[in-house]
Amino acid sequence: MARRVAAVLLLLALGCLLGILLLCLGSGDTRGPPGFKYGIVLDAGSSHTAMFIYKWPADKENDTGVVSEHSMCDVEGPGISSYNTNPPGAGQSLVHCLNQALKDVPKEKHVSTPLYLGATAGMRLLNITNHQASDAVLNTVTATLKSYPFDFRGAKILSGEEEGVFGWVTANYLLENFIKRGWLGEWIQPKKKTLGAMDLGGASTQITFETKDTIEDPQNEVMLKLYGQAYKVYTHSFLCYGRDQVLRRLLSKLLQAGNYQATISNPCWPMGYQKNLTLSSIYDTPCTEKEKPGIPLSTSLVMVGTGHGNLCALYVSKLFDFTTCPFSRCSFDGIFQPDVSGNFIAFSAFFYTVDFIQTVMGRLVRLPSDLKDAAETICATSWSELLQKAPKMEKRLPDYCAISMFVYLLTTKGYNFNNHSFPNIAFQKKAGETSIGWALGYMLNLTNMIPAEEPASHKSILYNNWVILILLFVFTTLTALVTAVCLLRRSKSSAI
Repeated sequence: MARRVAAVLLLLALGCLLGILLLCLGSGDTRGPPGFKYGIVLDAGSSHTAMFIYKWPADKENDTGVVSEHSMCDVEGPGISSYNTNPPGAGQSLVHCLNQALKDVPKEKHVSTPLYLGATAGMRLLNITNHQASDAVLNTVTATLKSYPFDFRGAKILSGEEEGVFGWVTANYLLENFIKRGWLGEWIQPKKKTLGAMDLGGASTQITFETKDTIEDPQNEVMLKLYGQAYKVYTHSFLCYGRDQVLRRLLSKLLQAGNYQATISNPCWPMGYQKNLTLSSIYDTPCTEKEKPGIPLSTSLVMVGTGHGNLCALYVSKLFDFTTCPFSRCSFDGIFQPDVSGNFIAFSAFFYTVDFIQTVMGRLVRLPSDLKDAAETICATSWSELLQKAPKMEKRLPDYCAISMFVYLLTTKGYNFNNHSFPNIAFQKKAGETSIGWALGYMLNLTNMIPAEEPASHKSILYNNWVILILLFVFTTLTALVTAVCLLRRSKSSAI
């Protein structure tokens, strides 16, 4: 008898399983999967342009954590601001990547795919020096983008604050710090704090983080409301403190110190490296305009590397002004900054610099002293040794001493990270498979994919059917098995 009962219960459990499968299959969308939507953002930086194609499930436009990087393309040549004397060249430079987008985005999705271009500090500088040239470049870029079958939504120059805040949104969105789905399909507010974001581009650097402190300068305060949660964010963008502009400003300081002689020593270049320079290559930017010498800019000279870390640090420190502060506390150049707190993510040239230190130089960076020691080691390494370590990086190799020293001074003396807070910085290029930068946050904002109000509490019916029915199946099966075991034990005891 016990065997019969067990068999019946087992059949019941199997019937439940079959019923669940039929119900789940029946409750599914007979039209098949919803497919994806796509969005394209061109990040027109000062030194180069990158195109990012994002995708997300078509039925989850206002969900979180579902937008991912589908593909990307690096535009060949310099940034669009470099085409100030040849505006049509700026538009033409984008053609290769736009043609790639035609292939990467399904043809039937072209007309519904939003396309944006955001230009950053390089174009901000050009707009300061030559507004007409800036407009001409944007106009030709716009004409090129409009010629493609995508839903073009505009090309504009981002402010430094926009660049910083969108980078912060991107990082925290990807890491699901705003909101995420629970395992039952419900929206939940994570208990994790948001991360601060630090970006180091070619012409500017940004720092953005949430703070409870009073932000004494209103220009640095941004109030955001995302998924029904309010965030008070501090942000500042330092124009002329990007990697390329820092290097030019440093060369200008060295030329001043050397009185523009025919041969100038550079303690930030490795021993054994030298290069011919023309003054025009250093003073063709607003970042060095105030230091422009009275001699012809066509003058050429020879700069020779001497590889002296301490002297390099001295000259790099001259790029900052730590003497004036009209507020209770400042970072540098008289800019208010509250105390840094919590975790940070540092990307773009921050990542590439620390990655070079760790992968090429074999030095771990955990504390400020690690970064300083690594910078001094790079400075003391000869040109031939550096070439041997990284022969494929020849173009940028001479500048890693200066940039490593700059990153050290910027994070410690500038932003005031110390032994306690510095280990909270993660130097990363991506979060998962998606690049960290302002581009994703920019698209999310313009497509309203991050609502200001908290999303409705409804759950996915199909998703919840699966969860509830699977739980029912597990419960039924366990009940059947326990009952069968009990009946078997009873039958044995009665037989005895």
